[in-house]
Amino acid sequence: MSLYPLLFEPTFHYRIWGGNKLKYFGKNITESKIGESWEISTVPGYISLVANGKYKGTNLQDLVFKYKEELLGTQVYQKYGDQFPLLIKFLDADQPLSVQVHPNDDYAQKHHNSFGKTEMWYILDAEKDAEIIIGFEKGINKELYAKSIKNGNVENILRKIHPEKDDVFYIPSGRVHAMGKGITLAEIQQTSDITYRIYDYNRIDINGEPRKLHTQQAMDVADFSYIENPNVIYNKKEENTLLVNSPYFTTTRYNISAKNQKLEDLPQSFRILICLEGECNILSNTSIVQIYKGQSLLIPAILKNIEIISHTHTKLLEVHIE
Repeated sequence: MSLYPLLFEPTFHYRIWGGNKLKYFGKNITESKIGESWEISTVPGYISLVANGKYKGTNLQDLVFKYKEELLGTQVYQKYGDQFPLLIKFLDADQPLSVQVHPNDDYAQKHHNSFGKTEMWYILDAEKDAEIIIGFEKGINKELYAKSIKNGNVENILRKIHPEKDDVFYIPSGRVHAMGKGITLAEIQQTSDITYRIYDYNRIDINGEPRKLHTQQAMDVADFSYIENPNVIYNKKEENTLLVNSPYFTTTRYNISAKNQKLEDLPQSFRILICLEGECNILSNTSIVQIYKGQSLLIPAILKNIEIISHTHTKLLEVHIE
C-alpha cells in the first residue's frame, strides 16, 4: 500500500491586516504582516506540497489524480471527482479584515467556475475587547443595506460579537462576516478563494490604491436574516465534541489528555487532523506520524485502524465529509 498520513509544507500569505502570531503555531515566518498560513490547499497557484515520506515534494493535486477514491474516499470522489473539496488555514489579524461575504455553489459556478465558500472558524486566541462581525442587526433588509452602503454607514448595521478562546463559528455562504483585530483562528472552508468585499475601512493597499469593493455581487448573495445564535453551542470541557455537521464538512474536537483514542474507519471520506495544542502520534495500518501544534495531517480514506496516541494534553480538530 503506497498511501500514508500526509503532512504538507504551509504557504504564508501577506495581508494588509496580517500580524506576527502565527510563529507561535510552529510557523517559520520571517516576513511581517503574514495574515494567513495555508495548510492544505489545491487552489491553483497555491497547491500544497507533501512534507513527509516517499511523496515528499509531490503536490496534493497530483496525488488526487493518481489515487482518486483511495485518497478522497468513495463518496467524496463520486461527488467531487478529482477536485479536493477543502482548504485549511490559520489566520492572524493585527488589524480588522474587510467586511465580506462569499457566494454559494450555484452563484460561484455561474460567475467564477468555482465552488462557493462555506467555512467555520475555531478561535485560537482573542485579545481583550477583540470583535468579530457575524451577520446584521435585527430588522435589516436589502433596502436598508443598500441605503447604508450609499450613505457610508454600513458599520452601524453589522452585528459585532466579542469571541473567546475555543469559540466556534459556522459561516455558511451568504453570511456577512469579518475578523477583528487581535484574533487568531483556524479556518476550515470549501476550496474557494472568492471573496466579495463590502467595506474596508477606507484602507489603501501596498500600491497606494483603495482596495476594490464588490458592492453589487455582495448584494446579490448576502443573507439578511438575523442569526439568533451565531456561535456554535458546545461543552468546551468534553473530551470529544461534534462541532459542525454540514453538507460541506463535519468537524469534531478531540480534547485528549495522555491517552489513546481510536477513530472509526471512514472509507467514504478522507479525514484531516488539525493540531491546535500539544502533540501526538497518529498510528495507521501503514505507518506512524507525529504531529505538533500548528500542523495539519491528511489521512487518506483507504487507511484503517487510525489511532491517536498522546502522552500529554492534546487538542485536535477532526474533519471529514459525510
